[in-house]
Amino acid sequence: MKHRAPGTDAPRVRRYLGVAGSVLIWIIVAIDAWFLWPTSLGGDTSLVIVSGSSMEPTYFAGDLVIARKMEPSVGDVIVYAPTDLGGSQVVHRIIGGDAESGWELQGDNNDFIDPFYPVEDEVRGVVVVHYTNLGRLSALLLSPIVWACVLVVSIALLLWFSDDCEDEDEDGEDGGECEPADDEPDAHQEALEREDSHQSPVRESVGAPAGASS
Repeated sequence: MKHRAPGTDAPRVRRYLGVAGSVLIWIIVAIDAWFLWPTSLGGDTSLVIVSGSSMEPTYFAGDLVIARKMEPSVGDVIVYAPTDLGGSQVVHRIIGGDAESGWELQGDNNDFIDPFYPVEDEVRGVVVVHYTNLGRLSALLLSPIVWACVLVVSIALLLWFSDDCEDEDEDGEDGGECEPADDEPDAHQEALEREDSHQSPVRESVGAPAGASS
């Protein structure tokens, strides 16, 4: 019966762990990309750093707001980018209007209505969550350099795991299955040893001749 040599399962376990780690990394990257990929790059998420005091006390300067592309309604706080502002984004609350004729908006701390009436194409998303004083983090998340670094690191980790698994496979190639040394002695050898033990020569003691007397 063949037995697996001790330690030959270790490379296989490490290989499985490496594959599982790679899959987990890609899942995390995919979730982050789906949730955080900005609308400017074709995604459904807008991350905006609040500036000014027009939305106090709801939001303060330096807060990070995250908006998702969805159908807005009156009462929602939205992120919109009117064409007249050259791409600058505004975070204000809808108080009237509609997507076709244009939304009517106002800052919570303002006593006047916005001069812009954004239509559907100008609305980046509805604010779904905000974080206090996370403006610097949002600047990093919005940076294409950061996204490129995340992608490069993910690919490097995947390649590293793959190379490590291949090296382990090569090292363990000669140590697959082997037969242990036979613990039972050979039957023929055992028979010979028994025969030798029964036919051991009897040594005669050397002494005086029989019948001699002193």
